[in-house]
Amino acid sequence: MIAASPGPAPAPAGPLVLCLGEALVDRLGPPGGDPGGAGPCEDRLGGAPANVACALARLGVPSAFLGRLGRDAIGAAFAQLFDERGVDTAALQWDNQRPSRVVLVRRDTAGDRQFGGFARPVAAAGPGGAPLETGGFADQALDADALSAALGPLLAAARWLLVGTIPLASPASATALQGACRQAGAAGVMLAVDVNWRPTFWDPAAGPASGPTAAQVSAVQPLLRQAALLKCAREEALWLFGTADPAEVSAALPQRPAVLISDGSAPLRWWLAGLAGELPAFRVPVVDTTGAGDAFTAGLLQGLVANPALLTGASADQASALMRFAMACGALVCQGAGAIDPQPSRPDVDAFLASPSTDPR
Repeated sequence: MIAASPGPAPAPAGPLVLCLGEALVDRLGPPGGDPGGAGPCEDRLGGAPANVACALARLGVPSAFLGRLGRDAIGAAFAQLFDERGVDTAALQWDNQRPSRVVLVRRDTAGDRQFGGFARPVAAAGPGGAPLETGGFADQALDADALSAALGPLLAAARWLLVGTIPLASPASATALQGACRQAGAAGVMLAVDVNWRPTFWDPAAGPASGPTAAQVSAVQPLLRQAALLKCAREEALWLFGTADPAEVSAALPQRPAVLISDGSAPLRWWLAGLAGELPAFRVPVVDTTGAGDAFTAGLLQGLVANPALLTGASADQASALMRFAMACGALVCQGAGAIDPQPSRPDVDAFLASPSTDPR
């Protein structure tokens, strides 16, 4: 009797995209107002890597968040959110001394936002109700050894590690991020980098629209050189590469990554699988643009997880369809307040794209 073929081995269970970095609260000021003043403000859970992990889970892609939170009300809220969304938290660290971070976000009357300084969380307290120390935030103290130990099992199933540049602004978190990137590379897990430049994380006295110094560019460059996928805003591309042409940015990096360059309401431009392209933004009523770029990133990674060949062999039509899906994810987030609550499901995105009222700008 001949035994039946066992067939292909099942894919390893676990998150497919690992999102490393900050989870924090965006304190949204009233449109045209000051988030640090006495007027009405909204506190929304955010932080680019946390946003992407939650958006991926909402789209049906298993994801994990790798970061550090204070044992405070913000940390508890994130723990509940990650549990509800199904985000893996095996690599989430807890800090008994430092609080979770609160970022002040100004919004203009059109919903566009600008990130300013930081505020202390209300009634931050550690075990037994003792106040948390005032020096530094939990995300700055990400522990490299603990992260490395937790990351090992996660890399068995993972296809992408997503990071930004904010952890590089603090010595401990920079060491942890750099070690995680090396570990992921050794395991064959591709690196996606969203520049997400936020000057006040590097220097609290810096203006919210200021670019990186020469030293900060040098600190960021090693991360960029490891990327298989790079997303940045037009001004970030100009600061870091002296050009906003995606093909030229890709050619400046050793791995010749896929490059996507956003420019507010102007068309998205990309270089993917040796092809250049661009698409205009969708016309939608904007409430708040916070997290729209992170929803875009999640939509993009969702497509690359579903069809990895798109990274190196996409046709022009396939690339446009991938970008259109990702842009729809971002457009849907713009229509609600905060970065996480408005995140769409896959049926939401499909319905938006199928709507006859969906028009480009």
